[in-house]
Amino acid sequence: MKSLAAFVTVCAWLGAAIAADVPPVSLPSVYIEDLTWPEVKGAIAAGKTTAIIYAGSTEQNGAHMALGKHNFIAHYAAGEIAKKLGNALVYPTMPFAPTGSNELRSGHMRFPGSVSISDELFLGVIRHVTQSALAAGFKNVFIMGDHGGGQDDLRLAAEQLDQDEDKPDPAARVYYIPDLYYKEKQQMKAYLAEHGIPYDAHAGTDDTSEIMFLDAKQWIRRDKLALSTEKDEPTTGVNGDPTKATPELGKMFIGFKVDDAVNQIHQLLAAQKK
Repeated sequence: MKSLAAFVTVCAWLGAAIAADVPPVSLPSVYIEDLTWPEVKGAIAAGKTTAIIYAGSTEQNGAHMALGKHNFIAHYAAGEIAKKLGNALVYPTMPFAPTGSNELRSGHMRFPGSVSISDELFLGVIRHVTQSALAAGFKNVFIMGDHGGGQDDLRLAAEQLDQDEDKPDPAARVYYIPDLYYKEKQQMKAYLAEHGIPYDAHAGTDDTSEIMFLDAKQWIRRDKLALSTEKDEPTTGVNGDPTKATPELGKMFIGFKVDDAVNQIHQLLAAQKK
């Protein structure tokens, strides 16, 4: 009789789980692009109610590093953030950002392969992706970016949508996470100064180290590594010293980003409960 009762209990539980679209105990990925819609629906129902929207950029990074640098970092770091939070899923990386003028060929647009979109378009896309996350049923949406251009747009999108009274769930919240970008830059520059490595502005020790950690063989041209100062930057596209880059530094710098984001998210959620 006990065995029969146990069997009935298990069958009842399975029936309820199927009816509620409860996902497997372990999803195959934290990236929604890897999941089916029933898996996303089930994950939200099971408590994964946080969405991460992380913007990258497609831009020149000197002769030694692939143009997808920010996108590679964003994809990896977003996944690590989601894993540390434990209740989050990651939206596809936004691969484009404001990087200079297409007409005037300024900023990164001086170099072939770079892509630039207007602040207006960047803001609009981020808004629509965030609205999609809210429509899916996520309760907390966190917006962040790996590229300096567009940070104000990310902040504005979060502020506007957080205050929008027409959200599918009025109680849902939208936040901008600036620490991932700005705090990591402070930590990185402090480390470089302490170890006598030249100031890092673009495609130098910081960026190159992070890509070396992720996949140096595919995205780094080691025979092209060379110091480039601000004076040289108009020709090289680099302002920094990529010759000082190491995978170990990259692991540390990306770790700064992940920890800074997770800590700020926890702080925001704690303040929300007060």
